[in-house]
Amino acid sequence: MDFQHRAGGKTGSGGVASSSESNRDRRERLRQLALETIDINKDPYFMKNHLGSYECKLCLTLHNNEGSYLAHTQGKKHQSNLARRAAKEAKDAPAQPAPEKVKVEVKKFVKIGRPGYKVTKQRDPEVGQQSLLFQIDYPEIAEGIGPRHRFMSAYEQRIEPPDRRWQYLLFAAEPYETIAFKVPSREIDKAETRFWTHWNRETKQFFLQFHFKMEKAMPPPPGQGAPVGVKRPPSLITGLGPRPLGDSMPPPPPGGIPGMPPLPPGAPVPHHMPPQMPPPGSLPPHLRPPLPSDGMPPNAGHP
Repeated sequence: MDFQHRAGGKTGSGGVASSSESNRDRRERLRQLALETIDINKDPYFMKNHLGSYECKLCLTLHNNEGSYLAHTQGKKHQSNLARRAAKEAKDAPAQPAPEKVKVEVKKFVKIGRPGYKVTKQRDPEVGQQSLLFQIDYPEIAEGIGPRHRFMSAYEQRIEPPDRRWQYLLFAAEPYETIAFKVPSREIDKAETRFWTHWNRETKQFFLQFHFKMEKAMPPPPGQGAPVGVKRPPSLITGLGPRPLGDSMPPPPPGGIPGMPPLPPGAPVPHHMPPQMPPPGSLPPHLRPPLPSDGMPPNAGHP
């Protein structure tokens, strides 16, 4: 037979699905999806009556099989009833009291005064790094309490006017009063061997030592002398050597210094005689200025 020109007779093709067929196919897809995601035995609204059919206690609907009920649970009617029931239960539920916060009991101690202390200034002999060693005595410290410490900026305290050059190191242990030490506001070296604490439970003594970081040496400002220990080179003057060391000048040559009158007999020789320059004519030509007798005109050096 020839099915080519008959409506719907082409092999592999079908007519347009009706609305009932589309709804049936949609419900089947929803049922398969519900079977994979929902456990029907845990549904509070699912009920099987004495006739063998299934009921939805929320929507008051009857269903012939489980698949029909599962398809119903995925529909718009059942979902809207679920939202309405949840809103009603939230409104009717009494207000739950807020959970109580855990209260921490504040320990109260009667202050007995300030502890004894000892501060030692130290300097590393190898690198010259400065440090401070604190020893605080707590002979009557409370049971189960350990000493505490912290650094405080000058702007946190209210006892003295703030000064950025200083900071404070605080020590606290009950029932003693908190004590503070005023130390320079320099950077603290936090290295393991440069900052350490120790609490001796037998002697009731607390030790803390910290080092200040090394500061770079600044060069001396211009106009100041060289630091101690720096040797200056001798003055370089052509033809004159360095001045000999000693408190007195060498004795004059026999016959006196040329150009100076001789001293009368018996006159004391001065200990510090100012050096006298010989006349220009007695100096060699390479150590004196040119003279007119050397054959040069007087104004040869002027333009």
